[in-house]
Amino acid sequence: MSAGKDDEFELPEVDNDIVSTGAAADSSDWDERFKDLPRLLRYAALLVVKFDDVEQRLIAEIDEICPQLPLNAAWAKGFDAGTGVLLACELDHRAVIGNEPNLRSLADCVRLLCLPAPLDAAHFEEYRRVGKALIQSFRRVARDLEEQLRCDLEAFVFAWAALPACTDLVTRSIRASVNATILAPLMAKHRVDAAEAAIWRRVEQNNERAEEEKAKAAESAREISAASETVSGHSFVVVRLSESEMKNTKLKEIIVPFKSIINEALPLVEAPPLQEVRKKLLLEFPYAADVVDFALSDLVGRSTVRLRPMLIVGDPGAGKSRFVRRLGEALSVSVWRTDASQADGAVFGGTSRRWQSAEPCHPFLAIAQAKIANPLVLIDEIEKAATRTDYGRLWDCLLAFIEPETSARYPDPALLSILDLSQVSYVATANRLDPLPSPLRDRFRVVTFPKPTAKDLDSLLPPVIDDLARERGIDRAWLTPLDGVECAAIAKAWRGGSVRRLRRLVEGVLRDRDAHSTKN
Repeated sequence: MSAGKDDEFELPEVDNDIVSTGAAADSSDWDERFKDLPRLLRYAALLVVKFDDVEQRLIAEIDEICPQLPLNAAWAKGFDAGTGVLLACELDHRAVIGNEPNLRSLADCVRLLCLPAPLDAAHFEEYRRVGKALIQSFRRVARDLEEQLRCDLEAFVFAWAALPACTDLVTRSIRASVNATILAPLMAKHRVDAAEAAIWRRVEQNNERAEEEKAKAAESAREISAASETVSGHSFVVVRLSESEMKNTKLKEIIVPFKSIINEALPLVEAPPLQEVRKKLLLEFPYAADVVDFALSDLVGRSTVRLRPMLIVGDPGAGKSRFVRRLGEALSVSVWRTDASQADGAVFGGTSRRWQSAEPCHPFLAIAQAKIANPLVLIDEIEKAATRTDYGRLWDCLLAFIEPETSARYPDPALLSILDLSQVSYVATANRLDPLPSPLRDRFRVVTFPKPTAKDLDSLLPPVIDDLARERGIDRAWLTPLDGVECAAIAKAWRGGSVRRLRRLVEGVLRDRDAHSTKN
C-alpha cells in the first residue's frame, strides 16, 4: 500500500458502521465501569466480556489521533500479527518524536489484540512487554475497581502472563488474547480451590504457631516498607537505618562517607523535554537515530528519568560508551561507569561487612556520588566479564539489579540493610552477544549501534575536539577550529568506521599544529 495515495486508505466496513461514524473512538463508552481504566486494561476488559468489534474500536482510536495512517488501514484488512507489530512499532516511533504517551499505550493495545499464541521465540519481546504493561496497569488501579471487574481483569492479566508455561492448554491457531480469555477462568478456579484448601489448613494449625507467623510477616512487611518508602514530590528514600544500626561499631566505619544519603529523601531527576534531548543527541550521533529513539522511548509519559535495562551492541570504536555518557548528560543524570573486564559479582554487588575492605554495591555508590536516587550505571564491554565463579560472576550478580522485584529490595552485604534501587537505570555495552548467558540477554532490551560513515565527519569533529579540550584541562574556546587543510587531511585518512581512530587522527593534527606553533 502506498502511503501517498489517500484513495487507498480505507477502513473495513463493519456492522452498525461503528468505525465510520466515530462511535468507536472511545473504548470506555460501552460500559461505565471501564471509564477510569487505563486504555490497555479497557481493551482487556472488552475481550473478557467478549464485546464485538474490539479491533475496529482500536482502529478508530488510532485513526482519531493519527489520521490516514497507512499501517492502520493495512492492519484493519486482516488483523494479522506481522502488520500489527509493524503498526505498533510505528506508533512507538511517533510517541518518541512527538512526546505522545497516548501513542505508546495504543501500540501496546495493538500488540494485545494481534499477537499470536507465545509458543515460539517470534514476537516474544512484544508479548513480554504487553504482559509487563498489563500487570503494572492492574496494580495501579486494582484497589479502586468494582469487585467483579477486578476479579475478571486479574484473571485475564495473569492468564496472559502464564500462557508460555501452559503450552498444553494453549491453542496455536488462535491469538494470545483469546487464549488468555480461555485460560483465565481455569486459573481463577484453581486459585479459589487453593485458597479454600489453605483456609482449612490454617484452621487446623496450632493457634500459637499461626500468631508467630503473623508476627514475623508483619515485621518483615514493616522492614520492607521502611526501606522502600517514597516521600512526596520527586524524591526518594533509598535506605533507612535505625539508631541502633547507626551506632554499630563495625557499621559506623562503613557508613561515614554515606551519612548524607542514609535516611534522607534524595531527589529524582525529572525527565527533560524529549524533543530537545533527541535533537542534542542527533547533532553528535546522526548515524544512530534509531538508537536515540529506542533509548528515549522508555521516557515517554514519565515524569522522572528511569530507563529499563538496555544493552547496546556494536563494533569496537563505534562510540557506544560515549553515547551512553552523552545520553546521561543530556538527561541531566550522573553516569557511573563499571569496566566489566575488571569487575566481578563480589565487587559490583558489594562486599560483606566481615571483610576489612567492606563496601556497598556499585549502584549505591553511584547514588552516593551523584546525590540523586536515579543515576545511570554503565556496564562497559559486558561480554568481557570474567567467567570464573570464585567471587561470583558479574553476569549472575546483575540479575538482582535489573529485575524490578529484587532491585526494590536489594540486601546490601556491607550495610546489611535493604536498599531500594528501583530508580537506577542500567545500560550495558558489548561488541557481541555470543558469550552472554540467555537469562541476562532476556532481561535487557537489545539494540544495535551502527558505524559512522565519512558523511558523518562534520558532525563528529566538534564533540571529538570538545573531549580532547576537556582532557587537556583547557577551555574549548582556546582551541582554534580546524582549518580547511586540516579537515581535508583528516577526511582523506578517515573514511568512516571507528570513532576511536578518528580521535587519534585529530590528536595527531593538534600535536602537529602545536609543534609548528612552538617553532614559530
